[in-house]
Amino acid sequence: MADFTHGFWSLYVALATLASIVACLWLLAANSRKPPPTPDNTTGHVWDEDLREANNPLPRWWVGLFVLTIVFSIGYLIVYPGLGSFQGAAGWSQASRYDAERAALNARIEPIYAAFAGRDAGELVGDPRALAIGERLFMNNCAQCHASDGRGSKGFPNLTDTDWNWGGSPESVHQTIAKGRVGVMPPMAAAVGSSVDVERLAHYVLSLSGASTDAVKAELGRGKFSVCAACHGPRGEGNQTLGAPNLTDKIWLHGGGLHAVIAAINTGFNNQMPAHDDKLTGDQIRVLTAYVLSLSRRPASFVLPTAPIER
Repeated sequence: MADFTHGFWSLYVALATLASIVACLWLLAANSRKPPPTPDNTTGHVWDEDLREANNPLPRWWVGLFVLTIVFSIGYLIVYPGLGSFQGAAGWSQASRYDAERAALNARIEPIYAAFAGRDAGELVGDPRALAIGERLFMNNCAQCHASDGRGSKGFPNLTDTDWNWGGSPESVHQTIAKGRVGVMPPMAAAVGSSVDVERLAHYVLSLSGASTDAVKAELGRGKFSVCAACHGPRGEGNQTLGAPNLTDKIWLHGGGLHAVIAAINTGFNNQMPAHDDKLTGDQIRVLTAYVLSLSRRPASFVLPTAPIER
């Protein structure tokens, strides 16, 4: 069915394009014929009592330019894409041009990363030059979500603490950057029960991190936590294999108040960290991984040293 739909729309676009060119030719032919002579060389149309439309043919130079435009358009459609799925005789595409430009850029920057070849991200955490390059990669690719200082915001993880949903080892962070992550918290209200049950469960979840809550409601909600334990564990300590957050600390990605936790239970979340292996080279991802790891390992007073980059 998909192939048929694609073929239909490809043919539709091609025919519509060719029909437009034929219509332009017809319009040109219809308006370039010399009109029949009239006594006063007008069409008979009159505006404002004395403004008459002259009955003159199109200028030859204008007709010539119009024909050249049509000829050019036909030649363009033969050489380049434009007729549905036809790729054109030259085989040109935006994707191939992007790949060629990206390959050329990667070849230019390869010498910059040659010094880090064969070294893993854990080792590069202690290399000021690698961190200086990693910071620039972070600013261009990660700061939009995680902020320029890596502290994130609501819904975007803070990279400067030691709380890692998917693990904080060099291998895990590298995998996160390269392949991305999809974190899904399904709506659980139906499995929990009534709105009262949801509120009691929220109190219990908050109690796991020592937050101030209603102890009676928290105890009544303890039994409902079994629907959460499959992902967050029986004690709420999370599961990095699934990306399930640790509920026993006081770090909340989407807010940790009672209303925020109730909303999480009722509606769930669907977060996505995009993959970057289609944008960055393996060396770039390794250096960026080192920089991300350094964010959670540096003291508060740390100032990133600057290091010159050889060109």
